[in-house]
Amino acid sequence: MNVLQELKNRFAHVLSDYVDDPAPFAEMVKPAQDARFGDFQANCAMPLAKRNGVNPRDLATSLVEKLNVTDLCEPPEIAGPGFINLRLKDDVVEGNINQAYTDDRVGVSGVEQPLTYVIDFSSPNVAKPMHVGHLRSSVIGDSLQRTMRFLGHKVISDNHIGDWGTQFGMIIYGYKNFVDNAAYESDPVGELARLYRLVNTLSDYHSAVEKIPQVEKSLETLAEELSQMEADADPKDKKQKKVFKKKRSEIESAKDSIKSLQEKKAAVADDPELKELAIAHPEIARLAREETAKLHAGDAENQKLWDQFLPQCVEALQGIYDRLDVHFDHTFGESYYNPMLAEVVADLEAKGLATESDGAKCVFIEGNAAPFIVQKADGAYTYATTDLATVQYRLKEFGADKVLYVVDARQGEHFKLLMETIKLWLNTEIDLQHVSFGTVMGEDRRPFKTRSGDNVGLESLLDEAVRKAREIVASNDDAKTDSTENSAPELDEATRDEISQIVGIGGIKYADLHHNRESDYVFDWDKMLAKTGDTATYMQYAYARIQGIFRRGNIDVEQLRASSFRIHLDESAERALALKICRFGEALDTVASEYRPNLLTQYLFELAGVLTTFYGECPVLKAEDETTKQSRLKLIDLAGRVIKQGLDLLGIEVCEKM
Repeated sequence: MNVLQELKNRFAHVLSDYVDDPAPFAEMVKPAQDARFGDFQANCAMPLAKRNGVNPRDLATSLVEKLNVTDLCEPPEIAGPGFINLRLKDDVVEGNINQAYTDDRVGVSGVEQPLTYVIDFSSPNVAKPMHVGHLRSSVIGDSLQRTMRFLGHKVISDNHIGDWGTQFGMIIYGYKNFVDNAAYESDPVGELARLYRLVNTLSDYHSAVEKIPQVEKSLETLAEELSQMEADADPKDKKQKKVFKKKRSEIESAKDSIKSLQEKKAAVADDPELKELAIAHPEIARLAREETAKLHAGDAENQKLWDQFLPQCVEALQGIYDRLDVHFDHTFGESYYNPMLAEVVADLEAKGLATESDGAKCVFIEGNAAPFIVQKADGAYTYATTDLATVQYRLKEFGADKVLYVVDARQGEHFKLLMETIKLWLNTEIDLQHVSFGTVMGEDRRPFKTRSGDNVGLESLLDEAVRKAREIVASNDDAKTDSTENSAPELDEATRDEISQIVGIGGIKYADLHHNRESDYVFDWDKMLAKTGDTATYMQYAYARIQGIFRRGNIDVEQLRASSFRIHLDESAERALALKICRFGEALDTVASEYRPNLLTQYLFELAGVLTTFYGECPVLKAEDETTKQSRLKLIDLAGRVIKQGLDLLGIEVCEKM
């Protein structure tokens, strides 16, 4: 039973006597932050009393008189100005923990009304190696699909790969003009990535050369305007401070833009080889776009190259997904929807939603200055067109109720326009959600880069995580030995390798997932693999410690689970652990409603902390009698199963030994 949800339902029933919409007030029933105030606390009396103009403590008393929780709780207590404290009856906690023990789902019920979710995540451009920027989408999306499935929803995961866009025109142009055939034969994906970077660098150079004088002129104008404003300023006019601040911000933005453009220019101008290529290819950006247009128009040569490049690129991506244990139901790239795009634009025009602007076809959304461009002036379609076709397909073929886009926060404007356009175009109740996330930062608080300024490759990041984990595993295992001749490490080399993979990859994932997804975070190797604190290693160690207790006590876990002994809760530490275990379902419901895996990591970290306290107060193998020993063995067994299940929903494995 999800006790928290049951309490909310019962409060909602009573609250309906006081307010038309009781749901927001029922949501104010939450787990107590301090066990001294019970197990749950309802804070709804204060805001409700303020709305009704009555004394909050009197209102709390009235609520408690009507509230029927005698089968679940001890008599509710009113504290302070109107807090309602609730303590579950001990026999309820004991009954729930024993029910969870015999349940393969460790007491977590499935949803009553399953929905069909399409979860769109990872979505790399296939012609470029995956880098650290792809990590967040991949692990957040994977955790959400695992959690939603576990809760009983129908989930369809889709890796909407970039296999048809502008980058392919750049690669095709690069292949035709700059390919190193020997490098391509030995490492095709690496060479294609080099060609993309080369074409992009040369294109940026020409663009910078053109834009620098324009931005410098704009900066000069802004500086003159600010100078004139300051000369004409009225010291008594306080509103002018905001105007000056905005103008200075525009000046700083222009300076930053000039600096960025100058860096792009210098990257080529200071390199004789690149400078020579830039001079030889002055129209490279336009010609690369033409290669894209030719591909989209069915040009035989470009189609042949695309058919040659794509399988190699997809295979390289799959190698990363295999290491991450991330799987998709579908990998429908942009190319899959290409045959549908003309019809999408035609339908938008027929419904009066797409209009021409400077030769392009656009959807204008009220209140938004930038249009949603669905076809460029040169006839090429855009990401917007593809995304519209994708939503239409997911509605028709998958019957999607909700679509989650696990995509960088910087794409917020795009998804806002997409969602508004879908409402106007398809007149559907489909729920589209942008599950946004922040950036992985280096110690300098800037996006995590290599020393050369490139994005950190995801494969090299995983290699380094496993290497560092191997050092830690070996060091810890060697430390267990003593100085006698017969001493030997507990783990053989193969086991060390296996544990290192689990700990290293798990550490990378958990380090990402335990942060609020909307926040940027600083990547820190030492914190990531620490045995203490909020890390995967700490959780994996908590699980391995339980298995170690079973080994030391020669406990047959299957016999333990089949035995007739019940879990009984005589000590406060036993009750606290049981109560925390029974809240697993509550944590998962919150993850599912807010799309935040960090709420699951928070729960697991708290569970591991309560488990540590339990060990300190309640001996297991040396319990005072056999009944207590069996009860505690079952209690920690269930804790281990919850930790293992919780980590699995994060895409993280556990180890029997560490």
